[in-house]
Amino acid sequence: MSEPLDAQPLGAFLDALASNAPAPGGGSVAALAGAMAAGLVSMVCALTVGKKQFAAIEDEVRSAHARSEALRQEFQRLAAQDIEVFGRLSAAYKLPRTTEADAATRQAAIQQVTRQATEVPLRIAQAAASLLPLCTALAPKVSRLVVSDIGVAAVLARAAVQSAILNIEINLSGLEDQLFVRETRAQVEDLTIGLSEETEGIIAIVRSRISQ
Repeated sequence: MSEPLDAQPLGAFLDALASNAPAPGGGSVAALAGAMAAGLVSMVCALTVGKKQFAAIEDEVRSAHARSEALRQEFQRLAAQDIEVFGRLSAAYKLPRTTEADAATRQAAIQQVTRQATEVPLRIAQAAASLLPLCTALAPKVSRLVVSDIGVAAVLARAAVQSAILNIEINLSGLEDQLFVRETRAQVEDLTIGLSEETEGIIAIVRSRISQ
């Protein structure tokens, strides 16, 4: 897929995803789930700004809109980075290991790129988690007609966090730098604390407003 990820038609991306090519894979899908979540938050904000009945929350919604748009762009960059890093990792595994020196060079390259392949989904998970407070703030205040979109955004954001964590874990399992492994696992643990409760709280607000 030589065309930039964000320039590809959706069908082309899905065809590549369903093919026997190893990339795009779970990491880029996690990022795109986050991008869709951010897009829904942006849509709700765009439909709210400028409406007289929501004048009291105009500044808050504009701020949320700016944040969700920044996150949407970040997710798109991270989706492309995930594919790029996987390509580098595949290349590292193909390096020669005929001599001891070759094998050492190959192993060092694999370790270096595997660390990078861990850092990308960590950033995806962090970005996705940061969408949930926006959903929490907006769910009780925006129009009831679009509140379900906030619920979908929250579910997608949680899925993006959880999906990215799986990609982190598979890469950590191959790393020799145990300090980095411990530090990363601590960051992952911080991300998961309260994640489900926060998401379920948003969904509860959404459902209560739907049933009004």
